[in-house]
Amino acid sequence: MAFLNPNGQQEDSIAEINVTPFVDVVLVLLIIFMITAGVVEFGLQIDVPKTREVASTAQDLDFVNITADGTMFFNDDPISLYDIVPRVRAKQGEQARVYIRADKTVPWEIIAQVFAECGSAGVGVDAITKPLERNPGRR
Repeated sequence: MAFLNPNGQQEDSIAEINVTPFVDVVLVLLIIFMITAGVVEFGLQIDVPKTREVASTAQDLDFVNITADGTMFFNDDPISLYDIVPRVRAKQGEQARVYIRADKTVPWEIIAQVFAECGSAGVGVDAITKPLERNPGRR
């Protein structure tokens, strides 16, 4: 389609797409995604119990996660009580150790079974807990 300019001459229209608004929207969405990706936590929801002292460790061990309904996971894979030791041994060998992260509402019987199963096979077990919040004004 042609247009007339103020001088009366005929000019062709510009048929280009303005990509500036598109780039602006994409950059804003990228920033929003980067901010929210760090906030969103993926994985199992396990509320571990609080204890007075929590030892910090730098060991990179596998986890046996026990959810509030008693379901067991080896890292993020569902597992049976009797498959824990063979799985840990297959990954770590004879000097195997594992962390147990159990929800605070799980009955002790389930946790004790995991400790007993691992202990009888010689697999070291460490429990994951949160530090107890202390109020300096109260004793």
